[in-house]
Amino acid sequence: MSEHVRIYEVGPRDGLQNEIPIIPTARKIELIDLLSRAGFEKIEATSFVSPKWVPQLADALDVMRGIIRRPGTGYAVLTPNMNGFELAQAAGADEVAVFASASEGFSRKNINCSIAESLVRFEPLLAAAGKAGIRVRGYVSCVVACPYDGEVAPEAVRDIALALREMGCYEISLGDTIGAGRPATVSRMLKAVLAGIPATELAGHFHDTENTALDNVAVSLDMGLRTFDSAVGGLGGCPYAPGAKGNLSTSALLDFLEPRGFETGINRAALQAAECYVAAITSKRIERRER
Repeated sequence: MSEHVRIYEVGPRDGLQNEIPIIPTARKIELIDLLSRAGFEKIEATSFVSPKWVPQLADALDVMRGIIRRPGTGYAVLTPNMNGFELAQAAGADEVAVFASASEGFSRKNINCSIAESLVRFEPLLAAAGKAGIRVRGYVSCVVACPYDGEVAPEAVRDIALALREMGCYEISLGDTIGAGRPATVSRMLKAVLAGIPATELAGHFHDTENTALDNVAVSLDMGLRTFDSAVGGLGGCPYAPGAKGNLSTSALLDFLEPRGFETGINRAALQAAECYVAAITSKRIERRER
């Protein structure tokens, strides 16, 4: 029997947030509906952040109200603070996510506060989510290197991941925000984190800046991880990480996993339809790589 790997689709949020032309709400809804038909267990649909900072996602409430919810798919949203959480709760989000950084420089650029301050900000959110029965996912950015501070120590990643877990995050997604990771550096980072958190509570989130994302998935699989974030069409990047290329393409991840005996539950034809739609609404050329 094939071993299961969960692909956590982040294209509608982490992918579209970096698009400059504002995409109409109806098209965002259609993209999420197409992805739902592909059978994803988790889709990160949007983000309740200030429209001032991420204008592309100013329609988060309308998007959440407009999608067709598929049984078996959880719809997640990013929430930076209590205001965002309350909006997400009102919109019926199945789970929410908070984002911290292993780098002080990136924390200040991305969310305008120190790492310690970000954790204090999350405390009431985690408490409210616990009372409401809403699960919280934690993101850690810059797990290998930071565009402002350079190399990031594995111990710094471990410490912030542990803090998020202790606060109540059910899963920690480890993000190589600028795609600087290589198998050796990712392995060192994971070794430090795995000393305190089991692989079943971790996810890999790799950007493909230097076409090394799948190599980093491979080493993560070897170390026990079975959840990976990816974006339809390889959408993404980060507005606060200069030069960061897009997220790992979902189809590339699927093409990598299946020949190695892993099962994902994703319908390839439906995913291809979503991929073609992304190309149409973003004018993004879909790149494929042989592995």
